[in-house]
Amino acid sequence: FSMLQRGLEQEGFPALEGKRFGKEGTMAAKIISGAEVAKQIREELAREVARLTGLPALADDSGLEVTALNGRPGVWSARYALDKTGGRAPTDEENWHKLLEEMAQVPWERRQARFVCVMALAWPDGRLFTTEGELRGLIALAPRGDQGFGYDPVFWLPEYQKTVAELSLAEKNRISHRGEAIRRLKVFLSQSGLAEN
Repeated sequence: FSMLQRGLEQEGFPALEGKRFGKEGTMAAKIISGAEVAKQIREELAREVARLTGLPALADDSGLEVTALNGRPGVWSARYALDKTGGRAPTDEENWHKLLEEMAQVPWERRQARFVCVMALAWPDGRLFTTEGELRGLIALAPRGDQGFGYDPVFWLPEYQKTVAELSLAEKNRISHRGEAIRRLKVFLSQSGLAEN
């Protein structure tokens, strides 16, 4: 939540998490993250939380899609190596290690991938806005860097000549899929006049 909260607050929209709902800002957001599911589920979750709390609710979901793997890990990004852990939630390293194993024979020119973030913002009266952000790159041959989390060490950015895990926090926030989705959300809220509602 803290990364998303910082992004929203940098764009001028205070956000509250979980049970800390109150009158601390112009928009209260309930963040539902961690479970990678389809866009429709994000919309349903945002609607349900808005209905239950009487506050605007934001559901966000991020994942990695690899072209050579027909979009995998996709909705299974956080649990990609589950089949190798005996049912225990896999670590980030276990997930990207499995990905690198599957990509071992894939040539460099076919290692395209994208991080994608879907956000659904619902109001108690039923209004709904969804947006998406993406970051395109390649799956690296080996992990590099220790900044970030998830697949960051194996997501290569050709224009930077480094992985996402080698970027500074400021660089990552500027180009990330989640940052792009937050900026689109801000534009929508500002142009629609809904930020105060």
